[in-house]
Amino acid sequence: MNKKQIALLAGLGGWLQLASAGAWIISANEGKLDLASGITRVVPDPVPDSLSFFDFSVQPPRVTHLTNISNTVLGPPSNVAISPDGRLALVADSVRLDPLHPGKWEPRQGIHIVDLQAVPPRVVGEVEAGWQPSGISIAPDGTFALVANRAGGSVTRLALRGLAVTAGETVSFTAGTNEVSDVAISPDGRWALASVREGGHLRVLRCDHDSLVLTERKISTYGRPYRVVFTPDGELALTAGQGFGNGTDVDALTVIRRRGDEFQTTDLVPLGSGPETIEVSPDGRLVAALLMNGSNLAPGSPGYRDHGQLVILTRRGETFVRTQVISTGRIPEGVAFTPDGKQLVVQGHPDRELRWYPIRYGRVGETFTRQAVPGFPSAIRMGGR
Repeated sequence: MNKKQIALLAGLGGWLQLASAGAWIISANEGKLDLASGITRVVPDPVPDSLSFFDFSVQPPRVTHLTNISNTVLGPPSNVAISPDGRLALVADSVRLDPLHPGKWEPRQGIHIVDLQAVPPRVVGEVEAGWQPSGISIAPDGTFALVANRAGGSVTRLALRGLAVTAGETVSFTAGTNEVSDVAISPDGRWALASVREGGHLRVLRCDHDSLVLTERKISTYGRPYRVVFTPDGELALTAGQGFGNGTDVDALTVIRRRGDEFQTTDLVPLGSGPETIEVSPDGRLVAALLMNGSNLAPGSPGYRDHGQLVILTRRGETFVRTQVISTGRIPEGVAFTPDGKQLVVQGHPDRELRWYPIRYGRVGETFTRQAVPGFPSAIRMGGR
């Protein structure tokens, strides 16, 4: 083997190593349901649902779009999850159009298993959770995942081993109408918090070895909690969602302090109207919150605005304070920090685009670049390493 061949193999081996342990952002793009009219409506002759992959093992990131991968805008934008080693993704396949009733949909139980080591990434199987799987969280050690079943009033535990994903127990604890929308696993893998949206609280579950144990603890929150996250140090949990009114009232971020095995709501931080999701930066210093800001109402309605809002909060001890408010596109769905924490990605539903905002010295720039995606971007997640 000559020197040129050796160098080529060495370079290929390095590329494969990066690809197998890559850092990713995945955008799930809905094709069949549109929110732009102020209600959720079925799109006539829809484009297929799709996934957009941004592979940060190379610079600039490699972009791949896969079509005919069913997913939905219904549910929080956390219905995509990426394993800590960047090898596996799970994507909730929550609903399908009702073949007997045009214009309506019905819940499913499917979760796509995506091989991120394949070039390009590809779906290699499906596993079933409860009815209408929504928010997904993968444990920091990568051995299991939890799925919030929005129409099932439950959380399902999935066992992960490489690309093998098997469904374990499903823990039911409320009526499906209470909408268990999201679930977050603590950084030490011992605890999980599930948002019971219409019940107005978080439910605490304990992760014991190969089982999931429901506790009696319910955590008070502002309004209807939707997305729920932990800070990287595990000291705080955060949730946000709309209140129970029907106008453009100011809503709040709920801050929950963790001390060992105890959880306590300690602060409410005003955000603005209609928080759709929140995300924490990789270093835990910033929180990005996306607000509908009335942009999800029908044009001409009282309170309608033609733009959403991106709110940036900065950590101050055991809470966060609002430090920036930036106008963004109408009906913003999901938000993610890039793996290096130097950019913020915001999904724009009706514009079918991602907006990339720079971050410098803890501040988010108001200028942005655009990335078109094949459908209505509806869920997004950063993961891997």
